[in-house]
Amino acid sequence: MNDIRFVVSPRIMGEEKFFGPGIAMLLHRVEEYHSIRQATLSMGMAYSKAWAIIRRAERELGFPLLVTTTGGSSGGGAALTVEGRAFLERYDRFCALVNAHAQADFEAVFGPAPASQE
Repeated sequence: MNDIRFVVSPRIMGEEKFFGPGIAMLLHRVEEYHSIRQATLSMGMAYSKAWAIIRRAERELGFPLLVTTTGGSSGGGAALTVEGRAFLERYDRFCALVNAHAQADFEAVFGPAPASQE
């Protein structure tokens, strides 16, 4: 069993799935680029799909994730709201905890990863 690994991708559910790795990456990219359009371009995601998943998450959470400004001479932009940033940080922390526990469980079942042969 060479180089086997596991992947855990936590998703948060309400009436339907509304938050997971995809929207988390999108929000991180919005923070990086200060633009929804640039975030979607960097991910190869359709702009309309980004808005659909953002709206679904906002509906389930009951608060806005982003604040946007319309373009113009100074250009538009986007930023996470205080609540959006706090939720994203909590999601990231939860993912780190889940992965740490899963790594320990994986090694208990399958054994530790082999030492690299460099």
